[in-house]
Amino acid sequence: MKIPYVDLSASWPDEKKKLLPVINKVFNKGDFVGGEEIDNFEKNVAKYCRTRYAVAFNSGTDALTIGLKLLGVKKNDEVITPPNSFISSTTSIWHVGAKPVFVDVLNDQNINPKLIEKAITKKTKAIMPVHLTGKVCNMDEIVYISKKYNIPIIEDAAQSIGSKFKRKMSGSFGEIGCFSTHPLKNLNACGDGGFLTTNNKSYYIKAKKMRNHGLENRNQVKNFGYISRMDTIQAAILNFRIKNLHRIITSRRKNAKLYLQKLNRDFFELPYENKNQLNTYHTFVIKCKFRDKLRKYLNKKGIGTAIHYPIPIHLQPAAKFLGYKKGSFPITEKQAKSILTIPIHQYLKKKELDKIIYFLNKFAKENL
Repeated sequence: MKIPYVDLSASWPDEKKKLLPVINKVFNKGDFVGGEEIDNFEKNVAKYCRTRYAVAFNSGTDALTIGLKLLGVKKNDEVITPPNSFISSTTSIWHVGAKPVFVDVLNDQNINPKLIEKAITKKTKAIMPVHLTGKVCNMDEIVYISKKYNIPIIEDAAQSIGSKFKRKMSGSFGEIGCFSTHPLKNLNACGDGGFLTTNNKSYYIKAKKMRNHGLENRNQVKNFGYISRMDTIQAAILNFRIKNLHRIITSRRKNAKLYLQKLNRDFFELPYENKNQLNTYHTFVIKCKFRDKLRKYLNKKGIGTAIHYPIPIHLQPAAKFLGYKKGSFPITEKQAKSILTIPIHQYLKKKELDKIIYFLNKFAKENL
C-alpha cells in the first residue's frame, strides 16, 4: 500500500458527476475571461473571509505583487517578512523594486512579532506576515506594531484559507490579504489562481483595473497595469469547490487530531494549536533531528513526504544580493534541517493513517 504525500486525482471520482456540468456550462457560454463566474467567486470568497471585497487573480504571487503596489510600496522601500516561506512572498517584494527585510520565526514557524519592531526603519512601508502551514500568526502583536508605526499589513495567507485567530478569519487582519488557489491548496483550482481580500473600496477598484492591463474601459488606460486575471473556468471550479471547503477542513483537522493523539511526542515535535487558533492544516509538519534518515525510511515503507522548505529564502542563490549569510536567522535555519511534512489530505483512509502512525512510532522507538 503506497501512500502519496498528496493525491490530487482522488477528488475526481467524488466530483466528476457534479463538476463536469459546471465546466460544460462555461464552454457553452463561451465566456472564458471575466464574466459572471468571476463576479460570483469574488462575492463568495469575500463573504467566506468576512471582508467587504475580494479580487480574483491568476496566482497568489500576483495578488501579493499587486497588493504591494496598492499599498504604494515602490523602489528602495522595505518590507518586513520571514525567510522560511515559499519564495513568492519575497519575489513579490522584489517585483515592485522593494527590499525584503527578513526577521526570524518562532517555534511554530510563524514570524516572531518581537523581532518586527527591531527591523523597522524609515524605509519600512509594509509588514508581510506569512500564515505558514495553515496557522495564523499572532496578529494581536503585529496589528499593534502596525498601528504604532502606521505601517500597513499585507497578509500572505496563501496557505490559510479558513484559518482563524481569536475567531477572526485569515486575510481579514491587514489592509490586504493574499491567497493562492494552486491545486495543492485546501481551496484549489485546476491550475494557478489566487485572490486578495480587503475592506478598502479604493484598493478594490484599483485592483480590478490593475489585473486587466489597467483598462478603464475597452479603449482607455489611465495607468498601465498587468495581465493577472483569473480564468473564468477556474472561477467556476472554485465556486463549486468552496461549497465543500468546510468538509475538507473538518477532515484535515480530524486527521491532524489523530496524529496529535497517537504520535510519539518524546521523539517528534508536533504542531500545536492554542485556544485562540484554528489551524486548517494546509500541511502537517513534524520536527525530527533524524529528518533525512526518517524520510528515507518512510519512503521505503511506501509513505510519501515533503519538506516545506529545505533551503530558507535568505540562503537561496537568488537572494545573495541581500547580504544575508548562514547564521543570519538561526531558528529558521535549524528548523529547515528538521521539518518534515507528512500526509494530511482529506482523502486519507483510516488504514493509511494507521500505517503512517505505526511506522513513525516504530522509527521513533528504534532511534530513541
